[in-house]
Amino acid sequence: MRDRPTGSGSEADQGGDATQPERRRWPREAPVQPISRSGAPAALTPLHFSTGELQPAEQFQAWRAHMAPLVEVRLPDSVPSENGFVAEQTAWHCGSLLIVQQRAPGHSYLRPQAMLRASPIDHWYVELLRSGMTWTEVDRRVGENGPGRLAFRSLAYPFRGRATAADAVLLFMPYELFADDIAVLGEANNLVLSGNLADLLITYIEGIVPRLARLTAEEIPRIVHTVHDMVVACVASSARPDAAGPQTNKGMMERAHRHIHLNLHSAELTPDSIARAIGISRTRLYQLFEASGGVLNYIRRRRLQQAYAALSDPTDHRPIAEIAEAAGFDVAANFTRAFSHEFGVSPREIRKAAATERPVAPVAPAGRHRGSTIGDWLKALGS
Repeated sequence: MRDRPTGSGSEADQGGDATQPERRRWPREAPVQPISRSGAPAALTPLHFSTGELQPAEQFQAWRAHMAPLVEVRLPDSVPSENGFVAEQTAWHCGSLLIVQQRAPGHSYLRPQAMLRASPIDHWYVELLRSGMTWTEVDRRVGENGPGRLAFRSLAYPFRGRATAADAVLLFMPYELFADDIAVLGEANNLVLSGNLADLLITYIEGIVPRLARLTAEEIPRIVHTVHDMVVACVASSARPDAAGPQTNKGMMERAHRHIHLNLHSAELTPDSIARAIGISRTRLYQLFEASGGVLNYIRRRRLQQAYAALSDPTDHRPIAEIAEAAGFDVAANFTRAFSHEFGVSPREIRKAAATERPVAPVAPAGRHRGSTIGDWLKALGS
């Protein structure tokens, strides 16, 4: 299907009029101000990304850079980038849940095996389409999603697909949130959810989105818990009859993930102990985590992400040194250096922001010169 993306209105005046403002080279990240409740600061501050302010010829490249940590995006055949690509996302960070409202013209997308090698992103996500269509292929199985339907997918495995111009709500959740549900979710990747429970989840999502700016800090964890339970119930009721079968690489990976999650802060968490716990050789373990940059790198990133979540929690009063030690760092300077490299901000900045209830979005090295990407938004998700 060849869907021509919606272009911007008119070309910018090239006549050199000094009164014309210069267009930005990159989209700004301008948080939309949330509505407060009873005059109190809102619990959530949205993140916003749009290509609308750019010249049409620059729009697709900006969108491509924003989405690069997640997927490679490409225009449909015969559609030149000069035509424009007006796309936008508004994201709401709810601790262990990132809710993204997205509008984008038609495009194709690819998450190749090579991308997984250096990516810390292995989240599950739910795709709710309000308009448009998507076709996504995982392990030679294509899932077709359309308006008013849900798709459930993992970012820990390669996939590719295409989309028409679409308006969607995306719910991203870290692997750890579902670590105890692997028996249900293990073979549900790229599943299109259906039935009464799926309809109820759609209704719940559509009810949450317009209220995000008014949620209180006490309500957010309850909403995350409810979304988790509803997703698990939907997947269980929609699972394919052939989902159960012999142990696969995916099954071994999920067992390894779960063991790491349950023992993340143990000094005994080593490649040898993981291999023994799940009954495979250390060489096989290294092969499983090759796409994630190695098992030790995976553990390190998970510990840093939990440290980020702890520092972002205003009710967690542990000293930074104690949080650093729990993350496996005996030297404070090493922790600060690793944390700052991973998130683009220091542990003290995160702790200070948490005290004022003003969250700070992490910024990856590749995107610090032009604002954060969707990958940076996802990095801050904790369990």
